[in-house]
Amino acid sequence: MKKTLVALAASLAMSAAFAQSSAPAAASAAAPASAPGAQREAHVEQRITELHSALKITPQQEDQWSKFADIMRENARTMGDLYRQRVAQRNTMSALDDMKQYGQITQANADGTKRLVDAFEPLYASLSPEQKKLADANFRQGGREHGHRERRHPRAAAPDAASVTKP
Repeated sequence: MKKTLVALAASLAMSAAFAQSSAPAAASAAAPASAPGAQREAHVEQRITELHSALKITPQQEDQWSKFADIMRENARTMGDLYRQRVAQRNTMSALDDMKQYGQITQANADGTKRLVDAFEPLYASLSPEQKKLADANFRQGGREHGHRERRHPRAAAPDAASVTKP
């Protein structure tokens, strides 16, 4: 069970490091600030821009970069939609519905992370040794230098700091 929680926390942290959730800035600007996921959605374009600059993406790498950034946007939209749906239905859901919906969110996060990794692999392969060092450092930090924090589901048991190890 502890390994599952650690894996889930690591997956959520990695997902947050890559994307910071949904929709382009223009779409999120139309959403009220209190809308679920709106804050995360507002950060996706900023994170894409920050990563593009930090990794020093070259014109030759733009095609692979675009594929990766598009997956970030898709994942962000999907997760934002699921969280909005969850909040909209929270007062009418049964405990079983709540658990099923959380399962959908968890599965969507896992599927999105797989798509993101699949898009990142060819991009990473195209990076120079210097760029790979930059990517390694950036993702190892989990985006914390950009104000991004690891997010946990509020109902998930938070493992103690000693039990969370990096792979």
